[in-house]
Amino acid sequence: MSLLSVIQTILPVFLIVAFGYLYGRWRPTDIETANRLNMDIFTPALIFSALSEKGFQLASYQALTLAACLVVLGSGLLVWPLVRPLKVSWRAFLPPMMFTNSGNMGIPILLLAFGEEALAAAIVLFLVENTLHFTVGMYMVNHRASILSLVRTPMILASILGITVSLMSIPVPTTLAVPIDMLGQIAIPLMLFTLGIRMVNADLGDWKLGLWSGLLAPASGLIMALLVTQWIELSAQQFAYLMVFAALPPAVLNYMVAEKYNVEPRRVASIVFIANIMSVFSLTLVLAWVQSYLN
Repeated sequence: MSLLSVIQTILPVFLIVAFGYLYGRWRPTDIETANRLNMDIFTPALIFSALSEKGFQLASYQALTLAACLVVLGSGLLVWPLVRPLKVSWRAFLPPMMFTNSGNMGIPILLLAFGEEALAAAIVLFLVENTLHFTVGMYMVNHRASILSLVRTPMILASILGITVSLMSIPVPTTLAVPIDMLGQIAIPLMLFTLGIRMVNADLGDWKLGLWSGLLAPASGLIMALLVTQWIELSAQQFAYLMVFAALPPAVLNYMVAEKYNVEPRRVASIVFIANIMSVFSLTLVLAWVQSYLN
């Protein structure tokens, strides 16, 4: 795949984010309701639809799941020694380096780059990152966070239900499967559009830390991914998925959590939003590399 083809693959994702940003600048919008609907309805529908399909085989993603877990956790360990030189709290700096935009960007980029066959793997990677974020990540920021509350979230419930349906080969009636699938199709463009709107209010005051983060987030993820794949055997396709996953920028949720628990939210905002802007270049390079690797 040529560099032009890679740019044509990744550009639609960032154009939707840009449209969201421009709309937010033109007409200030409260996106809390849209985000809540996406977290409670549309994304769970997408997850259930992908996991409950007949072609989904959970066993074929065990190695990818383990590798993704090690990438998320290991990337935090790699950048930990840099906390003091950068003069930032580890509670503010490490979560954005570990927990990435696997939903907002990861799913659409993998779909555009590799087609519908990548959807199940993209969902698995998203679930790994999201589960670790709501458990390990929340505990890092707030030691009193309840891990048990994770089980009650719609996305985890949809995951459990979808996997159960797949493993037990339970047929989902068409009259039910079609509306669930249609609701799920709303999730990805809405994720991207609301990400753009949220960037309108970005605080970019600590831009130097943001620039460092834009380099360190993909670098630490990729180094960790290359290390774990020395011991965990993946197919060429899953290796490519993992590399893209490892290079994703910090999730916007990091800023929302930092703001909620007052963990240097201004600095976290700079980390998240500048790193997301820089990811246009880093993701383009990584995608070009993995496409040449597959070819």
